[in-house]
Amino acid sequence: MRPYRIISVLFIILLIAFDIAYFTRGISFWWAAALLLIYIHLLVLGAIYIQWNFYIKSYNRGDKPKLVALTFDDGPGQETAAILDILKKHEVQAAFFSIGKNAAVQPELVKRWHDEGHVTGNHSYDHGFNFDWQSSRKMAAEIKKTNETIKAITGQVPRLFRPPYGVTNPNLARAVKRLDMASIGWNVRSFDTTAKDPQQLLERILGKLKGGDIILLHDSMPVTREILTELIVLTRQKGFTFARIDQLLDIEAYA
Repeated sequence: MRPYRIISVLFIILLIAFDIAYFTRGISFWWAAALLLIYIHLLVLGAIYIQWNFYIKSYNRGDKPKLVALTFDDGPGQETAAILDILKKHEVQAAFFSIGKNAAVQPELVKRWHDEGHVTGNHSYDHGFNFDWQSSRKMAAEIKKTNETIKAITGQVPRLFRPPYGVTNPNLARAVKRLDMASIGWNVRSFDTTAKDPQQLLERILGKLKGGDIILLHDSMPVTREILTELIVLTRQKGFTFARIDQLLDIEAYA
């Protein structure tokens, strides 16, 4: 049973207990208000932090002490080609979680990262701000559209799905289950989309690094391309080996 179901059952039990106490002991109604606020707060936090596995089971790290995985979201983007050059030079295989509409516009980059041995994952079709407010049926349709776009380019259907913004909810859980896909999170978030100082970004990632880590980056950011070579070199100096995310997690990348 997922944590949100446990929390919801507990909330109902506490609410019943409050009703009894309210009518028999005359306790303040503000206790119910406080209980409701805590419940809502937990639901919001559970949606935001994919690592909680609150609504859906996500793969957020591996258990192999010497392996780490690089993952790139939102591409193909303006830095994808340069990032692929660096990865090829240093013989590193990564995962690219592609936005479907971007794949449709730049299929040659999707084909290139596929041909060079990287994993192609699904990151929704539009990555819109309204994605998380859609019904499970609409979410599933958008995810499926991205899979169809990628299949037309690479010949393979992704099984790995990374939720936009890392936000999850019950509708998404149903959509992912309906499509028999795996939700992929991370445990090292680089914040490269907001980083201004390359050295600080590099130190932030390396300072957190442990075996089994899944590192979240974006192939649309110049600062990510700027630090990538040094990140690869210093990570290896720390004794880690880069692995594809499907190898790190021992799961199938394609249907």
